[in-house]
Order: sequence, then C-alpha cells, then structure tokens
Amino acid sequence: VQLQASGGGLVQAGGSLRLSCAASRSIVGIRAGGWYRQAPGKRRELVARVTTDSTTDYADSVKGRFTISRDNAKNTLYLQTNSLKPEDTAVYYCNAVLWVVPGVSQGYWGQGTLVTVSS
Repeated sequence: VQLQASGGGLVQAGGSLRLSCAASRSIVGIRAGGWYRQAPGKRRELVARVTTDSTTDYADSVKGRFTISRDNAKNTLYLQTNSLKPEDTAVYYCNAVLWVVPGVSQGYWGQGTLVTVSS
C-alpha cells in the first residue's frame, strides 16, 4: 500500500486548497492520520491529526483555518486549508495508520505535496 498525496499548488494569500491523501489500493479503512509540513530550512511539524475515535487536534498556527477529515469509503485523508498565509508555504506530508486487512494496521507516509502561498 502507498499513500498518494495531491492537491498542492500555488495560491494567493487568503485562498484555499484541499489536500488529499489516498491509499493506492482497497483497504479496510483509515485508523488514524495526520498532516505534517516542512518549510525550507525548518523541521517537519505536525499540522493536524485525527485519532482513532475521530478526535482532531491542530497546531496553534492553523486552528480555525485548517480542517482534517477522513473518508473511509474513499480510503482518503483530507486537509482543507483556508485563509492561507505566506507562512503556510511548505511541503505537506500525510501520515496514516491504515487497517490493511481486518485486525491489522500499519503506518505509512505519503510523498508530499508542495503548497506555495504568495503575498
């Protein structure tokens, strides 16, 4: 199984993007997941996560602007990003724990998708 991230691009400040992270083949579902980002010269940081019981958590810098969700019917994790700022510019990575078969879960990273916010 691979995670395929998409949805990044160039957007003006104040704009929106929806990032997607899809499993490459049919699985049972997404147990938990998160989105991370890494800006040039900076460490990778957690942006948002959703837990097994659907609790969500966000970095202070994105609270109220970003929303994480998952669709187990589509085997896809999403990050809706609104009111984007130039400081949101980074490569965004998804990470998910997938139920690959009933009762068996495994963690995976996506390949990253670049978000560039112009001022």
